[in-house]
Amino acid sequence: MHSRRTFLGTALAAPLISAVSSDPADLTVSEAVSLIQKRKLTPEELTAACLKRIEKLNPKLNAFITVQHEAAIARARSLRPSSATKEPLHGIPIALKDLFDTAGVRTTAASAQWRERVPGADATVVRILQEAGSVLVGKANMDEFAYNFTSETSAFGACHNPWNPQCSPGGSSGGSAVAVATGMCLAALGSDTGGSIRLPAAFCGITGYKPTYGRVSTDGVVPLAWSLDHVGPMTRTALDAALLDSVLSGQPRKLLLTKNLRVGLARSPYWEQIDGEVAAISAAAINNMKPLVAKIQDVNLPGLRLHADTPLPAAYSTVIFAEAFAFHRELLAQHPERYHAGTKASIELGKPISAADYILAGREMQKLRATAAEILFKEADVLITPTAPAPAFKLASNPSLLFLRNTAPWNLYGLPTISIPCGFSRSGLPIGMQITGAPDRDSTVLSLAAAFQVETDFHLKRPSH
Repeated sequence: MHSRRTFLGTALAAPLISAVSSDPADLTVSEAVSLIQKRKLTPEELTAACLKRIEKLNPKLNAFITVQHEAAIARARSLRPSSATKEPLHGIPIALKDLFDTAGVRTTAASAQWRERVPGADATVVRILQEAGSVLVGKANMDEFAYNFTSETSAFGACHNPWNPQCSPGGSSGGSAVAVATGMCLAALGSDTGGSIRLPAAFCGITGYKPTYGRVSTDGVVPLAWSLDHVGPMTRTALDAALLDSVLSGQPRKLLLTKNLRVGLARSPYWEQIDGEVAAISAAAINNMKPLVAKIQDVNLPGLRLHADTPLPAAYSTVIFAEAFAFHRELLAQHPERYHAGTKASIELGKPISAADYILAGREMQKLRATAAEILFKEADVLITPTAPAPAFKLASNPSLLFLRNTAPWNLYGLPTISIPCGFSRSGLPIGMQITGAPDRDSTVLSLAAAFQVETDFHLKRPSH
């Protein structure tokens, strides 16, 4: 544990004064950028280290569908090992969830429907990352068409949690989380429709950030539900997430003082029905946060009308069911046999939804987004909850949708939300804490997460290789 320090005085310096790992694959983005700028590390050395980690660990963990070994080395060699570069991600190895279109590189969405699909153009965020100097090492495994939260429905096989390969890494961005947690890349992009960035981040012990809806382009990203989809970074630290967010959104990176922030704990329902270890670890994390903020208090939030058959909001369920079916309608009619049975069943949930029900759910969603700032944040500037009600579940355990109860509502509201590591279970599995802010208060969310990580070392722990 670090001694408490003023955030702005140390946050920028922290990555630079960290001990340099003997293996470049264990660096954070911020550390690697600094070393490359100082010519103490080359993009080729860094990329080679991550590719070596992929070669060693991917056969066991199945984090990647496609590995760009030769192309990544060629790209890294083409980048100048120069302090003169202005590219913010110069030489940084990055993975993409395999639903981001990449020109000339197959993009499968982990489905047999698109096993050999090769897009002709890059997604907007892929182009932005290229222009920022990054190196694509591969396309990460995921749940088929992002429509699950276990990373088991991929046509390319299940992905495994690096802390315990018998457990799920979470989904649907499971491969991205595993790749970051194990040093197969320094950062990855995921997508999040109901927790698909944050749940894997919590299960794998990394930082996963879902920005305000619309802040980062989804153009060229295979959709699950257009109205709920978010694109965001998965990194080891909140400072790295802030750097990636600045690149992806085109907004300046702002690091804010947190000492005036009011933190709200929405006990109902987000702290209910949670595992005892998660409750105790989350409470300890709140104590660690107390010196960083003005106050922490319980708050009452208006309840959301729930779907009859799930613990998720009714409007959320209607929108995701209807929009997913709309996207898949033709593929489902042409080749239903090419879907995983679980994906097919989920898609078919949208078939009976009427236009009227979809429109009413959409109107409810828009009202929630329009009033979120005044309704949810009257007494608090940020809300804190456990990311998930329990640590990672075993693969093939058929987990409850309760695992999305704390994440999906913030997609409905479109709010900026981050999951950061806050402890470990007795069995050695990571536990995540979720920080949610008001609309467009992304800098507030990222700053509090970074301040917490200055004071704690949970994000520094790595699974054994």
